[in-house]
Amino acid sequence: MSAFILPSGRPKTVIVTGGAGGIGAQTIRTFHAHGCNVVIADLPSARGAAESLIASLSDPSRALFHETDITHWEAMRGLFRNTKEKFSQVDIVIANAGLMESRGFFDFEEDDNGELKEPTEAYKIIDVNLKGSMNTLRLAMHAMQSNSPDVDGARGSVVLIASVSGYFGGTGVVSYISSKHGIVGLARSSQRKADELDVRVNVIAPFFTPTYITTGYSEKWRKRGLPANTVEGVADAIVATSTDPTRKGHSVMVAGSFVKEIEMAKAALTKEWLGEDIADVMAKGGKFFDDMGGYTLPNARS
Repeated sequence: MSAFILPSGRPKTVIVTGGAGGIGAQTIRTFHAHGCNVVIADLPSARGAAESLIASLSDPSRALFHETDITHWEAMRGLFRNTKEKFSQVDIVIANAGLMESRGFFDFEEDDNGELKEPTEAYKIIDVNLKGSMNTLRLAMHAMQSNSPDVDGARGSVVLIASVSGYFGGTGVVSYISSKHGIVGLARSSQRKADELDVRVNVIAPFFTPTYITTGYSEKWRKRGLPANTVEGVADAIVATSTDPTRKGHSVMVAGSFVKEIEMAKAALTKEWLGEDIADVMAKGGKFFDDMGGYTLPNARS
């Protein structure tokens, strides 16, 4: 049985947020080439690009564009509702949409009174990259819990797009790096529920990839001879990770010709990182919450 076909013989249905351009568009092309139904979720301003992309596919009837702002809950509910109406169910979701800031978080812009202005753009980056991914993951897992199990027992697969910046972050791009660290935390904290629902949640962490958000330094990077991704290479890693039944809670770093799992590798080095004594305390704390069935949440404050 192909990883892209359900046991019923129906093709799998894939939603890609930010799917009209860059890595997202190539991911749409790759899934479609494997026979999947594909849904491009992107802003109204991306309609032209999305429609051109759909027209270029070998079977446009297996593609849908849905105008979606991932930060708006109602828009996201409509995305999942309309996808199920057209293609019956949602099988794979790629939380790809994201933004990079255009001004530095510590660029201290003052108002006419000499007081520091609020960094509204910084908050928008957090909203799109992190809140939008949280919306995407929550709705995906809710939709997938009612799917029939695949041949490997999974009811669905979600890939969150982080960045190498989600693990490292010395470039000073505060909002973007903070949001991508948040994506890694989102993936880690979702594994218990994902296991319960038989949904696989993984991360792709691309290194430098020439797209719109890297135009300010792409040429200088190339001249330095540093490794760079292609959108095709990242898309291939996304598709492979989303359909690999052994990937659960993994994070796959893509850096040019290097494709490496880094989340499980990091976990395996916990004793070397923290020392055996602290690693043992952390392990016992983790078992405590496992035995309790999870963290006991406090009552909401009035």
